[in-house]
Amino acid sequence: MVDASRADALRGVPETMLWTLHHRAAEARRPDTVLPDPRAVRLVEAVDFPFVERFGHPHTVVAQAVALRAGCFDAVVRDFLRACPEGTVVSLGEGLETAFWRVDNGTVDWLTVDLPEPLALRYALLPHGPRQRTHAGDARDLSWTREVDRSNGVLVLAQGLLMYFRPPEVRELIAGCAEAFPGGSLVFDAVPRSVVGVGRAHPRRVSGRYRLPPMPWRMDAADRPALRTAHPGVAGVADLPLPPGRGLLGGPLRPDRIPVLRGKRPSVTLLRFAERPAVVG
Repeated sequence: MVDASRADALRGVPETMLWTLHHRAAEARRPDTVLPDPRAVRLVEAVDFPFVERFGHPHTVVAQAVALRAGCFDAVVRDFLRACPEGTVVSLGEGLETAFWRVDNGTVDWLTVDLPEPLALRYALLPHGPRQRTHAGDARDLSWTREVDRSNGVLVLAQGLLMYFRPPEVRELIAGCAEAFPGGSLVFDAVPRSVVGVGRAHPRRVSGRYRLPPMPWRMDAADRPALRTAHPGVAGVADLPLPPGRGLLGGPLRPDRIPVLRGKRPSVTLLRFAERPAVVG
C-alpha cells in the first residue's frame, strides 16, 4: 500500500484525479459495468487514502457517467490506433487514468503530461514500460509539444482538464496543438454553461465535504462551431456521443437524445487539424 501522504498532498485540480478514480473504480466493481477496469479497482485498494470520508459514497449515476466518458475517449484512441498503429497518444493531466492498459495495441507511444505531484503518485502506483513516457509540467506550457514524435500520427487527449483553464488558455492550447501537430487530433470534454456552482468563484459541491475546483471555462454543445476560430488549422469539429449506458444513461431520455437538452449537456469534442501545405518551390 502506498503512503497516504502523497495523495493527501494533492489539493485543488490535482485532487480531482482521486475523485475520478474513486468513481471509476466503483463502476468497475459492478458485474454489469460499462467499463471493465480492474486496474482502477486495484489502485483504490493500493492507496492509503480515505476516499469515502473525503468524497462520500459514489453515486451510481455519477460513477457510470465518469466511466462512460472514459469509454468515449477509449473509443477515439482505438480508432486512432487502427489508422496509426505506431502513433503517439499524448494524455494531458492524466492523473491516475488507466486508459493505456485498456487500449494498448502493443506499438503505441504514450506520453503523459502532468504536474510533478500527480506524476509522483502515478509512478508510485502504476508500472511504466518503454513505450510510456512522461513530461512533468503544466499542459498550458506547450514545451511538451517538442517531445512528441509526429512521424506516425498524433492524438492529444484532455479528459477532465480544460474546464479548469481560463477561456483564453483553452484557445491557446487548441491553437498550439493545431500548430504543432498538423494532421493530428485533439479530443476533450466540456461542462455546459448551464451547470450551476462551477464558476470561477464558487466551486461545485459534489459530496458532503468535497467541492470540485472552480471551472472557469464552460461550453454548451451548441457553441462547438466557434472552436474553429481558435486557429486556421482547425479543419474539423465533431461531437462524440457517449457509449450507451444503463438506466437513464442508456435509454431514450439520455440528454443527447432530447432536442431541448442536446445543446446544453456535458459534451466530448474531437478536433481534427489540417495537414500543413507542402512548400512548392
